[in-house]
Amino acid sequence: MPAAALLDLPDEDSTRRLGRRLAALARPGDVIALGGTLGAGKTTLARAFVQALLGEDEEVPSPTFTLVQTYDSEAGTIWHFDLYRLDRAEDVFELGIEEALADGICLIEWPDRLGHLLPRRRLDLDLSAGAGATARRATLTSHAQWDDRIGDIA
Repeated sequence: MPAAALLDLPDEDSTRRLGRRLAALARPGDVIALGGTLGAGKTTLARAFVQALLGEDEEVPSPTFTLVQTYDSEAGTIWHFDLYRLDRAEDVFELGIEEALADGICLIEWPDRLGHLLPRRRLDLDLSAGAGATARRATLTSHAQWDDRIGDIA
């Protein structure tokens, strides 16, 4: 059974803190699959993740139209994918997913677009609406890759 955690994020700053915490624990080869509806906070979390490793001044645009942004950090290359506009799962190969999975740290928004190509070893992080306007609930499920770290996230 996969290791799991459930976190209440009462405001947007809590979502950013979770992104920074994940960044502190991330390693090359990690895949973090960011699920949730439009506006759930996936990009906010990813932006905080990248800025935690590169500095708060780092501009981190949403890759909604480019589909992927890369960032070189001391922890490894960060690949931030937004697959919302992906037509076919196989199109991800044109974005460099093989290189990203080999030795990068992957943040993948809309991971369901990958279908059978989604790596088996990953951390699923699903964001859903919480009690307040900016509150979220994060469900984290490790599929082997984060088993040794999921307890450190909370």
